[in-house]
Amino acid sequence: MTLDAEKPKAKRGFAAISPERRREIAASGGASMPAGKRSFSQNRELAASAGRIGGSSSPSRKKPG
Repeated sequence: MTLDAEKPKAKRGFAAISPERRREIAASGGASMPAGKRSFSQNRELAASAGRIGGSSSPSRKKPG
């Protein structure tokens, strides 16, 4: 037997946090950032242009040509 078989793997990161605490963190959803700093939520055109730029620069979406 190996040591891995005897001892279960330790949970790290979010896996080590209780489900209740994970729900609390997820529910905050960006609340740590002030509303004035969340530019995409304030400006739809800015968000749309950023999405277009990001989509056009993605190498996996380019058609062979």
